[in-house]
Amino acid sequence: MTDAVGSIDMPDAEDEAPEARKKARKGGKRGKKGPFGRLALFYRQIIAELRKVVWPTRGQLTTYTTVVIVFVVVMIGLVTVIDFGLQEAVKYVFG
Repeated sequence: MTDAVGSIDMPDAEDEAPEARKKARKGGKRGKKGPFGRLALFYRQIIAELRKVVWPTRGQLTTYTTVVIVFVVVMIGLVTVIDFGLQEAVKYVFG
C-alpha cells in the first residue's frame, strides 16, 4: 500500500546522516563551559530578565497593598463568622 510520499514498506531516507547525529553535541554553547561558567551565565540571565520587569510606581504599590490587606481582613472576618456559626451549631446538636 502506498501513500503520497512513498511506500510504507520502504520508508524515505532519514533527515540526517548517522554521522551527523553522532557529532551533535548536547547542550550547545553551554556544553563548553564548566560549572562556574554556567552559574555565571545563569546569573547574567537573571539580571537581564529583571531589567525587563515593569516595576510598579509608589502609588500603584500602595494601592495594591491596601487592596490585599482589606481583602485579608474581610476573609478573616468571614471565616470567623462561619467558625462561630458552626461552633454554635455543634453545641446545639451535641449539647
